[in-house]
Amino acid sequence: MNDSPFAASPRDVPPEITDAVGSNYRQVRRAVDAAAEKAGRDPDEIAIVAVSKTFGLDHVRAAAAAGVSHLAENRVQEAQQKIPDAPNALIWHMVGHVQRNKARHVPGLFDTVQSVDSLRLAKAIDRYSEKGYPILLQLNLTGNPDQQGLAPDDLVATAKATHAETSLELDGLMTIAPFVDDDAVIRQSFKLLRSLLLDVREAVPDHPWSHLSMGMTNDFEIAVEEGATLVRIGRAIFGDRR
Repeated sequence: MNDSPFAASPRDVPPEITDAVGSNYRQVRRAVDAAAEKAGRDPDEIAIVAVSKTFGLDHVRAAAAAGVSHLAENRVQEAQQKIPDAPNALIWHMVGHVQRNKARHVPGLFDTVQSVDSLRLAKAIDRYSEKGYPILLQLNLTGNPDQQGLAPDDLVATAKATHAETSLELDGLMTIAPFVDDDAVIRQSFKLLRSLLLDVREAVPDHPWSHLSMGMTNDFEIAVEEGATLVRIGRAIFGDRR
């Protein structure tokens, strides 16, 4: 499967980067497809979001040439230095915590924000975006205070308020699984997010609620088996962080 609307050779990108990123992406794509088929799902339902945090334009261009169409960044400042010079056909996701004083920059850089964790942030983004700008609500399913995200008990109320008080489009949920070696614990986290999506879709029906963004390099195959439509992959595609 080729996720990208184009697959041209990246101009002036060192061949070792092109080869490494391309090979890594194809390996991830095969693993995603196999996990989808194991779960009886259509592999085309799952998009790989390549997280290019700390990597430069050469890696972004190599990913695009390999077939990636969805890229992500964690920080507004880094995105400002990278996205304007990246291939135009890419779809950009914000997946990191957004400070409200940075919200004005987000709609002009990103096609969607996966990490909206409060009504206040949703309203700040809405102030600078066009009607129908898509967001995902981030859930904290671990109870770890060091992680961002809404508590599950706050999801429906936040979704209802976002619907009532903004023009944003609620397009799904995102979470980060517990950092543990127990696959059963990780799987349960993904099952819970899927269940929460069903609940909020019923409670706030006037939105697409299309996506479950869950799964990263260490656990994306479990996430695909449990219904992920977006998997956020950094290290497995680009290598260790710089």
